[in-house]
Amino acid sequence: MDETRAPRNPSPVIEIRGLHKAYGTLEVLKGVSLAAPRGHVVSLIGSSGSGKSTLLRCCNLLENSQKGDILFDGEAVRWKGQGQSRHPADRAQVTRFRTNLSMVFQQFNLWAHMTILQNVIEAPVTVLGEDRAEVEARARALLDKVGIGDKADAWPAQLSGGQQQRAAIARALCMQPRALLFDEPTSALDPELQQEVVRVIKDLAGEHRTMIIVTHDMRLAADVSDHVVFLHQGLICEEGPPDRLFGAPQTDRLRQFLNATMAS
Repeated sequence: MDETRAPRNPSPVIEIRGLHKAYGTLEVLKGVSLAAPRGHVVSLIGSSGSGKSTLLRCCNLLENSQKGDILFDGEAVRWKGQGQSRHPADRAQVTRFRTNLSMVFQQFNLWAHMTILQNVIEAPVTVLGEDRAEVEARARALLDKVGIGDKADAWPAQLSGGQQQRAAIARALCMQPRALLFDEPTSALDPELQQEVVRVIKDLAGEHRTMIIVTHDMRLAADVSDHVVFLHQGLICEEGPPDRLFGAPQTDRLRQFLNATMAS
């Protein structure tokens, strides 16, 4: 990533400090800390079961963590309870955070009974209470931006997987979030359709969008990231700029992971 693309030492939009997450006796995150500075792209890589997607879901408060802090623009989530019973204390705060953190899932999650345009405008109109005409104009512009402006009146079932994922990205952008969270955005697509989505994500990175991306695509991580985090068994095993992580890994575990990934 070009070092001039993002400002130096900007304040983090999302910050995680010492996060722990367990399901019963299974520890998934064992004290993870990371920050997504404003205008930067952070990619999370690692084997299945390493905690990548769980960490992303904890960021968006879709999962409750048992210990540690989550901060959004410097404001910490307020918690009640401890351990497995810990949960956010302020539902209004959770809603406010989530409306500023748009998440794009692996499986698109478009509403089948709505057209593509209706999918994109639904949340800004019903959740944020914005004017429908203004939101529709913004939505159409975003659908043009991701290359499916001609599909606004189509149903999700009429679109390819790549087109559906680009619609999901337009839907996330229509909320005008401060950060975007991507959970394996290309893994459900065949290689040709993956490239449609990769192009959109690269364009967003070029616009200085704050993003955290969970991905199995090492080329995507190398091309768009300012910082790459390698998770292994619920801990950060290695992290740094992509040229160092992919060009000169410091740990045997990362070298093994990259060799296996390149061979597959």
